Amino acid sequence: MGTLNPDLPSKELHQALNDAAALMRAMKKRVLMPEHLLLAFIQSPGNAAHRVLAHFAEQRGLRIDELEKRTETQARSRIGRDADFHYPSASGEPISLSHEMLIVLDEGRAIAQATDEVWIGTDHALAAMSQAGVSTAGLLQRFGITPQAMTDFMTDRTLGRRTTGNWVEAARQGEMAPVHYRQALLRDLINLLSLASDRHVILVGSAGTGRRSLVYGLAQLIAEGKGPQEVDRVVEISEAAMVDNADGAARAGLSQAKGGVLFVPNIGRFFGGRLYSEFPKAANHLQKAFFEDNPIIIGTATEAEYNDRLAANPAITENSHRLRVPPTDVAETTAILGTLQPHLEREYGLTIADEALEKAASLAGRYMTATPLPGAAVHLMHRACALVRMSTQTQLPFTPDTPPDAHLDAEDVTVAASAMTGIPVTKLGADERARYARMVDHIHQRIIGQEEAVLAVSRAVKTARVGLKDPRRPIGSFFFLGPTGVGKTELAKALADFLFGSEEAMVVLDMSEYQQEDSLNRFIGAPPGYVGFEGGGQLTDRVIESPYTVVLFDEVEKAHPRVLDVLLQMMEEGRLTDGKGRTASFSETVIILTSNLGARYLGDPSLGEEAKEMALAEVKRRFRPEFLNRLDDIIVFHRLTDDQLRQILGLMLKKEYKLAAGRGLNLKVTDAARTWLLAQNEHPEWGARPLRRIIQRHIREPLADFLLAHDPPQGTTVRVDMGKDGLTFE
Repeated sequence: MGTLNPDLPSKELHQALNDAAALMRAMKKRVLMPEHLLLAFIQSPGNAAHRVLAHFAEQRGLRIDELEKRTETQARSRIGRDADFHYPSASGEPISLSHEMLIVLDEGRAIAQATDEVWIGTDHALAAMSQAGVSTAGLLQRFGITPQAMTDFMTDRTLGRRTTGNWVEAARQGEMAPVHYRQALLRDLINLLSLASDRHVILVGSAGTGRRSLVYGLAQLIAEGKGPQEVDRVVEISEAAMVDNADGAARAGLSQAKGGVLFVPNIGRFFGGRLYSEFPKAANHLQKAFFEDNPIIIGTATEAEYNDRLAANPAITENSHRLRVPPTDVAETTAILGTLQPHLEREYGLTIADEALEKAASLAGRYMTATPLPGAAVHLMHRACALVRMSTQTQLPFTPDTPPDAHLDAEDVTVAASAMTGIPVTKLGADERARYARMVDHIHQRIIGQEEAVLAVSRAVKTARVGLKDPRRPIGSFFFLGPTGVGKTELAKALADFLFGSEEAMVVLDMSEYQQEDSLNRFIGAPPGYVGFEGGGQLTDRVIESPYTVVLFDEVEKAHPRVLDVLLQMMEEGRLTDGKGRTASFSETVIILTSNLGARYLGDPSLGEEAKEMALAEVKRRFRPEFLNRLDDIIVFHRLTDDQLRQILGLMLKKEYKLAAGRGLNLKVTDAARTWLLAQNEHPEWGARPLRRIIQRHIREPLADFLLAHDPPQGTTVRVDMGKDGLTFE
């Protein structure tokens, strides 16, 4: 069993860990989980993590005690996986850590070192708790505490502590990290700053596209004498100062930036009127600055923030220019990582293979779409560096898939991506072309018959995967049409297993529960001020937490038209905004709609090919053309033949064999017994669905009685055959 190095946590974090251990014992849990530590932070107003929580809660107009209730409920319901690693408590008692708790401490250490801190503080641990793959991430996201938000918060705070805020001077002193020049964007920015008047600029783009890095690049060019004339400084308002005294910080920043640029990240926070501005007094100073030309204001905003808060403000729109900062592609992201490579090697004490940079850019662009490039790739590289460094330190446990050396290669990046996304390493590291070439065979290991359906889904998914679709839209949007029990849901599970490594990578929504107009609020979350706002959306919450998934809308014909309008938007734009303003991206999902419309035709073998036409006609009567046109394909499932039902029974029995093998038994079911089982199906029109109940009643339950009566030794073969009065077990 490994032991946490007691020199790593700060004194404040040591206290919080001991408080968390007390909570763990009170809940009668065996291992310390992130939820216990989060509760300790919430219940200790004096620590740094609590102050961060209070800051984000105030921004969102939320209450910390609500987070406390949700965290306690989750802590009591979860069972942590023991990492075989412990923390020595103040009393000397070893406290077992869960696997996720170990990740939190290791990630917290990486965050601390990235901000030049000696010990892991409570705020570093809190930032680690917001990372994807940690159970507390979903809880913290409700408060706006995401990895990017924490990175921005801590970067701003650190910068305010270390420098006077003049990035140009820091660049001249060699104190700034290297930055990749995005030539076209920098040229456009310098051109705008060189105007005689109205030189203010709003950089519009998603967090992670490199808006801050663009301003870093500007500062570097000014330091080299290559920037716009008469601009000799780039100053940022300290976030810590804004929290303490926003009015004074704005005044000081504007004064300090005279003769240069004042950089204001997330500038939308300052506007929107007294009801919506987070810093109304500071907003007055900034608004006045837009009517003047010294200093120049460079702000950042997302597209939504610009439209919602800035576009209606004449002071901004008439005196500034909007410069869009798009995500980088994989090639440019690789170049950006190459610029950061020496810095990362010094920070983590590693050597980094060039192939690792391209792998990080490729995997981040493919699987980490919640944050655009280059931000996602930079984050992935930091995570990979932390994992490799962890493997070289004897006081920390080795990561099983990471060899203990100080060299980071493409395989290490793949392991880190797997830890962050939850997608198995084997899926991430596989030859994509070879995997997709075998897609039909893979799915047919689980799906009997339905050749047309399997081929149609495979074609659409392959087309998406080679880049022949809008990257913002879902991987595929399919309408599965057919009678019950023919494999519609099973094909969805097979797709989830093939694409995302597990058939559990599915969100299943019964659309019969969304027949009323007000059910839309449950679907995507109620807006602020409405009942149910705190609960979020049953669809959007799940996809925000697990963006790599198959989303199955069962019995879609029963949904209210307003819900169908939301599905139309989801298929067209690949995203939905919930009641809290958060965006759920569907670009890495497969959308499947199922329906029994036309089942009476498809289940009638006498109709032949005409059955399909009649079923599709019924679908077209029920759904609007613009809705059906957004689908990649409408896939018709046909009634199963007797031979196909026999094959499906065989697949189900294999699962029973595995269950018996876990008990140490060899289960064998004869052909005669299988024929008898099939004959018990009193509803062949229900397809394969009754077979599960038949196996439960005639195989699993009698087998349990047999085991209790005879207690056969390990290795015994139990043969199920046809007897005079039914099945026999020998």
